[in-house]
Amino acid sequence: MSTIEMSRPAAGEWAADLDELAQRRAIARELGGEEQVARQHAQGKLSARERIDGLLDAGSFKEIGALAGGVKYGADRRRESFTPSNAVVGTGKIGGRRAVVASDDFTIRAGSSEGSVSEKWIFADRYAWEYKLPVVRMVDSAGGSVKLLDKLGHTKIPGYPMLPMTQLLGAVPVVGIALGACAGLGALRVGSAHLAIMIRGKSQLFAGGPPVVKQALGIDIDKESLGGYDAMHRHSGAVQLAVDTEAEALQATRRFLSYLPANVWEQPPVVPCDDPVERCDPWLNQAIPADKRKIFQPRKILKAIFDQDSIFEMSPDFGGSTVTCLARLDGHAVGVMTNNPMVMGGALTRAAALKMARFVDLCDTFHLPIVNMVDQPGVMTGPDAEREGTLSAALQTLHAIEQSGVPWLAIVLRRCVGLAGAMLSPWHGPSGTALPNRYAWPSARWGSIPVEGGVAAAFKKDIAAAEDPVAHRLELEAHYHAISSPMRTAERFGVLDIIEPASTRPLLCAWVEDAYRATGRRLGPVGRTMR
Repeated sequence: MSTIEMSRPAAGEWAADLDELAQRRAIARELGGEEQVARQHAQGKLSARERIDGLLDAGSFKEIGALAGGVKYGADRRRESFTPSNAVVGTGKIGGRRAVVASDDFTIRAGSSEGSVSEKWIFADRYAWEYKLPVVRMVDSAGGSVKLLDKLGHTKIPGYPMLPMTQLLGAVPVVGIALGACAGLGALRVGSAHLAIMIRGKSQLFAGGPPVVKQALGIDIDKESLGGYDAMHRHSGAVQLAVDTEAEALQATRRFLSYLPANVWEQPPVVPCDDPVERCDPWLNQAIPADKRKIFQPRKILKAIFDQDSIFEMSPDFGGSTVTCLARLDGHAVGVMTNNPMVMGGALTRAAALKMARFVDLCDTFHLPIVNMVDQPGVMTGPDAEREGTLSAALQTLHAIEQSGVPWLAIVLRRCVGLAGAMLSPWHGPSGTALPNRYAWPSARWGSIPVEGGVAAAFKKDIAAAEDPVAHRLELEAHYHAISSPMRTAERFGVLDIIEPASTRPLLCAWVEDAYRATGRRLGPVGRTMR
């Protein structure tokens, strides 16, 4: 029976009960009331229910727990007031596929856990786990309050029932959207996700807010400086996407989920594609400058190869020397990585290594084949890089790659050097056999160290003693560059082929069919999931 039908006067012996039910449902739909909803709108924010409507397919939402909340009863044991829980949860469809949603209601006690019925969003996670459905958490919570102690009448050891929050990351897609200042538990609910999104200038994440920082450290700081876009997206990488509006966040969520299966026991959906698989872009043959000192535009290369308008980049402003994105080949979802010579020369920084490891874990969890377009000059070095732990982060990435079980195809575009260069793909195929699936463009060069640096180190005395040191150095470099030609590696089957850059898309579109056949044989949870 619909809410409209139940709002009509009921008849029969259950009339009073049905009327009471209809009234409580009507109150729940009003959230914190007209005034509080208007205040929410004045801040440029949607209400909890408007967010759900913007995320889900029209008319698909089925609410769970609308009657949960606080009730005051009079002497006659009748309800005097009803304050709904400040969490709206339920199920619906996103792009025609079932999903679970939980949306905080800031109009009731600022979304605080003090005014919530936490069992509701815990149930949402458990429902997603039990029925293997994606879950989207829209978090707009002021966090806990010392006033909660009055309500409980006691203190308790801090904690959140991590079952199934941790297990969810290895089973179904999880999205967390920060829609306000999310402290403590709110930050946990956003960050424990495969994709965490925040709104620039309007949402923040932190372990403890400005008052806590002031009390603990004596530092005066505003919430944006503490946990806003600059801190959480650009520097820490705690969120993978920052957008300007709530509508963009909801649209990004829908798009992200479209690349992933409903759970790890299924394959990602294949969407119709009208971009020809044999399309060749002649521009690619000129994409890499012959002058090694000049850079190129990696994102332009990706757009020329993958299905038109299919690229969904993650963490674009964190670890910028590496680009990670979801994309499609003939409608098949794939994970894509490439180096960005426009940032730190494309070197593997600590941030880029952490970003890369996380992305590999995501693709491996949901059985997405990975394409790596390589221009890797090596692990970033220097005093600062060594002190901040770049090497240990690089090793974490190396192990993530070697532990992955999805099909990989690597194409060396330009440089592939040193430890970071060894991370172009695993040394095994999906079945654990020795099958490095590697190709190269004619512009590719590789080795344990760059030729120029290697010559300078190995022939330092010879160069200094030469009649013309510069000419002798250049002669040595030319000699070793000739040896490092990719043709010589291809002669020994060290790469499968050296391809014309313009033919890259047809190669990948043919491979992706085989890749999906291989992933179909290993569906289910992987041994090591997102961390």
